[in-house]
Amino acid sequence: MTTPNALLRAEALYDTGRYEQAGALVAQHLATDPEDADALVLLARCHHRAGDGQAALAAVDQALGARPELLMGWLMRVQILLGLKRFPEAETTARRAVAIAPQYWGSHYALGTALAEHAEHVRTPILTFEAYEAARAAVSLGPEEDAAHFLVGLTAQRRGDHATAQRAYEAALRLNPQSSEAHNNLSLLRLRRRWFRRGAWTQAAEGFVASAALDLDDRKARYNLEAMAWNTTAGARWVALVGFVASFVATAPVRSGATGAEAVVPFVIGALVLVGAWGGWALWMARRVPARLRRPMLLVARACRPVIAMAAAVGLLGLYSVVTLALWSFDSGAVGGLGTPLFWAVIITYWVSRSALNRRAPKD
Repeated sequence: MTTPNALLRAEALYDTGRYEQAGALVAQHLATDPEDADALVLLARCHHRAGDGQAALAAVDQALGARPELLMGWLMRVQILLGLKRFPEAETTARRAVAIAPQYWGSHYALGTALAEHAEHVRTPILTFEAYEAARAAVSLGPEEDAAHFLVGLTAQRRGDHATAQRAYEAALRLNPQSSEAHNNLSLLRLRRRWFRRGAWTQAAEGFVASAALDLDDRKARYNLEAMAWNTTAGARWVALVGFVASFVATAPVRSGATGAEAVVPFVIGALVLVGAWGGWALWMARRVPARLRRPMLLVARACRPVIAMAAAVGLLGLYSVVTLALWSFDSGAVGGLGTPLFWAVIITYWVSRSALNRRAPKD
């Protein structure tokens, strides 16, 4: 026979992530008291965390059958139905929670979450607007709840109201600086304005690094860092292409037999263009990526094949340009024969690696 302390022990096991053991202890308690609604909700939570959505739904429905006005039961049912992707039922359940506790922020938060998930699934703007209004109601009732502010930001961002979304994410981070999702989404907003606001790109990278560090299992922030690293490398292709053209034009007079100023002037100009292009790019990247961000971005890039492939293609074309200038006396056919494949390798690698990077994007 179990005692009330058994449920306390089950809660403790649940908090440490031992969901199966917690569920087994709750099941022992329910064998002696099958109508204990609170215990049934705890069992539903254990099944939900363990990944058994159907068992979780059965347990919470049994709890609501024993106590129909149990708010935590309705809120748990919303989570379970969202996990099962049964969005209309989750929305209906959340509305029931609001009817039971209209002054509780969590009821409106649950409704806003259900509406937001449903809207994202069916792409309906009306549902997104309703989700935004529910999130605002949650904030008005629970101004100290970072989750409510985050939901306002998420729904505002999906509606295209980026100013409101930024304020909401910043409010969420003031209340909870450890919110990896708020760091990630705020960085996405900053990344949109990287061409219009100085330092926005760097702030976005810092946010993605912070998000990835706070939640090691979250693929979204890591993917965003991979995308930033790839875009940085892909952007360097223009520098490599400029250097390729400059080196070819600079050495063409020498290979055609020109001497004196006719050969020296184009060569010097080409060399200056090559050095200036790569030197300017290096200085720009040194300012854009501060020292504190270089190591985490490098670690992410090293583990991402699309980034490695793009970097290799750009690096080989850049190296070819330098070698072309250094070995200007080589036969032009040999030089052209090597340069043309490298030129097209950069173009092809850009599209292939871009497609590969898109396939790495998290499904959720």
